[in-house]
Amino acid sequence: MGFRGSVSKGARYRVAPESAQGRARVKNVRLFDIRHMSTPTSVYAEMTPNPEVMKFVADRPLIDGNAQAEFTSKAECAGHSSLAEELFNFPFVIGVFISGAFVSVTKDDSLGWEMIAMQMREYIQQWLTEHPVAVEKVPPARAAAPPSPEAAPAAGEPVVALADSDIVPTEHDQAIADLLEEFVRPAVEADGGAIDFRAFIDGTVHVRLRGACAGCPSSTATLKDGIERLLTSKLDVVQSVVAST
Repeated sequence: MGFRGSVSKGARYRVAPESAQGRARVKNVRLFDIRHMSTPTSVYAEMTPNPEVMKFVADRPLIDGNAQAEFTSKAECAGHSSLAEELFNFPFVIGVFISGAFVSVTKDDSLGWEMIAMQMREYIQQWLTEHPVAVEKVPPARAAAPPSPEAAPAAGEPVVALADSDIVPTEHDQAIADLLEEFVRPAVEADGGAIDFRAFIDGTVHVRLRGACAGCPSSTATLKDGIERLLTSKLDVVQSVVAST
């Protein structure tokens, strides 16, 4: 079967299968028209352990490979993600995290998800159908910032301020990173978040939580009952795990 269907935005060219006329017309299609053809995309919404974050999962990748993109303001999106930039036009959106085939949206407490989840899902699905690229350029890793109450995993577990200058590579870094990659990252991403290994200092593993994991009420349980138990059982040198900037 040859090429069939509308090629450009205004249905300017309708091409008959296997016809010389059709093949000739295909040659006349501008690259602009091909790039702007719609990409039918299906999206479903999924709750996360963080009540302020909803995960929207597409049926195609939204970012290359293992790359991730996190934004906390519309200004940060410029030149990196048109999708994230558009999502910040919703007044209740305060964070956007894109990884794999999903985008996690963090809202403020002005509205409940039951009032806006369907609208948000339909908007993202329509946007992805009309735009093949969600992340034009992966932003650089976010610089360390002073911890804030909102960033704390839970009451009693403040985020540790860790500057890049405090980090000294150790012989155990790769083993820790490999364990996090194999056993922790898939589960964390399934919840709409991400975890980054920051450093290993005096027996303590420092990790940065992002996306749905940042500020999640269950983060303390994840750190202590999940990640810490895993790492201490696999590596004798590990004594504890904390969330850091």
